[in-house]
Amino acid sequence: MRKYLFSAGLALLVAATSVSVTAVVQPAFAAEIKYVVNGIPITSGDIAHRAAFFKLQHKKGDAKEEMIDQTLRLAEAKRLGIRISDQQVDAAYQRFASGNKMPLAKLDAIMTQSGVTKEHFKEFIRAQMAWNQALSARYRSGEGGSVTEQDAVRRMLDKGGAKPTATEYMLQQVIFVVPASERAATLAKRKREADAMRARFSGCNTTRDFAKGLLDVTVRDLGRVLAPQLPSDWAEQIKATKAGGATPTRETERGVEFIGVCSSREVSDDKAAQMVFQAEGSNDKDADELSKKYVAELRQKAKIVER
Repeated sequence: MRKYLFSAGLALLVAATSVSVTAVVQPAFAAEIKYVVNGIPITSGDIAHRAAFFKLQHKKGDAKEEMIDQTLRLAEAKRLGIRISDQQVDAAYQRFASGNKMPLAKLDAIMTQSGVTKEHFKEFIRAQMAWNQALSARYRSGEGGSVTEQDAVRRMLDKGGAKPTATEYMLQQVIFVVPASERAATLAKRKREADAMRARFSGCNTTRDFAKGLLDVTVRDLGRVLAPQLPSDWAEQIKATKAGGATPTRETERGVEFIGVCSSREVSDDKAAQMVFQAEGSNDKDADELSKKYVAELRQKAKIVER
């Protein structure tokens, strides 16, 4: 997501120095439906917010076309089973504020005063996070021109580099399940239980024994996972955890979770080369081209109705 938010961050830093937190709040945009994309409405308010976002970024763009593309991206991510929770979006919004060295209240004010709104920017964040995962899924599946393991190795060697290594993790996921209907009443209690079990964690061999006496606790062996394959919302915590330890607990849509790191080691093989190549490629023009091609395919199949 850093790739997609970087330019916005620069513009917001400029805006933050020139916009007063006490400035007059702009009136809300009207919400008349202008387009329907595969049954999903896009309002005049959505388009106006995106136009304001372009202005805040000092960037030219067609706001209506961008909102159509974003709607298609989100729908495709949903079709693939990709769900970005409100907690993930809020955490990314917080990191964005911290990265630009401003309190949340200041960022909220900039979004309101510029006509973007906090809600629109958060939906933009959600869409970019979901789309990044959709692109990664397409890379891994070999669709859209993904490189093979052999191609990745050849390209790296052609550039004068050695075959890379990657950290291979054996992971275990522990979920303290909290049904949606009981979340408000039991989440805090389940968090305490998960923290207590995580504190006792000393390796993956004993996890199921610990879980036997606990209600609604799921233990999943995730198997072999290379570092570039780590899910974005867990990657940093896993990398910071030593073998035999566990990540801090996190609240998720399923309840409260942590990841146990059973073991880790450096491996060098063609699969690792492919993963590293594609992870590095996600920041270059190849990924941009894949994204454009993917969206063009979605547009070709879509039913877009102008009101």
